[in-house]
Amino acid sequence: MPSVHENFKAAIQQAGYSLTNSRLSVFNVLFARGTQSLHELTLAIPDVDRSTIYRTIGLFEQLGIVQRLQIGWKYKLELSDRFTHHHHHAICTRCGMIIDLPETPEIERQLRQLAGNHNFSMQDHQLEIRGLCANCQA
Repeated sequence: MPSVHENFKAAIQQAGYSLTNSRLSVFNVLFARGTQSLHELTLAIPDVDRSTIYRTIGLFEQLGIVQRLQIGWKYKLELSDRFTHHHHHAICTRCGMIIDLPETPEIERQLRQLAGNHNFSMQDHQLEIRGLCANCQA
């Protein structure tokens, strides 16, 4: 079975792009640290120009390598399910903290059933619970 990094390299090359050090750096930060804002990415990769990081994220979105998590009018980025295990999110609407929640067979079954009840063929989904984290409730 190919590794996550081999899958990433294949995704880039199959789309006709080169695997540059900048692209690899952005992927590695998202893989190691999980969900990040663009600002956090630029701080984590100080040797790569900010505009290069922004262009890289645009390419990654186009290729389905990353996905956005909307947090109010802001967003954070994470690797798509092609590179990580499918999961859901609890997002604090005050501080923006994101907690990864594991998928459960029961929730997945209910979502497929709900879609089917409306003659809709589900291909994928994102489930986000919005509210206040323990710190912001205090």
